[in-house]
Amino acid sequence: MAIFSFEAEVTTSIPPAKMFKAFVVDGEKIAAQIFPEAIKSVASEGDGGPGTIKQVHFNEGKKEKLIYGYTVIGGDALMAGVEKISYRFKMEESADGGTICKRSSKFFTSEEGGIGEDEVKAANEGMWQMFCAIFKAFEGHLLANPSS
Repeated sequence: MAIFSFEAEVTTSIPPAKMFKAFVVDGEKIAAQIFPEAIKSVASEGDGGPGTIKQVHFNEGKKEKLIYGYTVIGGDALMAGVEKISYRFKMEESADGGTICKRSSKFFTSEEGGIGEDEVKAANEGMWQMFCAIFKAFEGHLLANPSS
């Protein structure tokens, strides 16, 4: 098994606590509003703290520190040869009062997967582009709906 790690960040003018609440705590609800064509339903088991399981059904086709982590195990989000991907987000205040969202990802490849570092880097870059688009959609939602 090989582990490939990546880090990146994206910024917004939204303050960190507000962005964290929207993106992490209320993320599934807001994502369903922003992307109704993509999200079929959302189910949650737990109180939102560690150990909570959130299940997002897509249509076919530590709060105080503003840190959120999750692991994708199985499903269509994983490419062949990847056992799981772990993500970690941390939202920090930028000098202008907005947010710097730092994202790290770790790809855990299977021994028999035969996937190389270049393929994992390319997959990570594609996922990063998708993440940035989603993050900016949340920013747009918060700017258009300041009371969210």
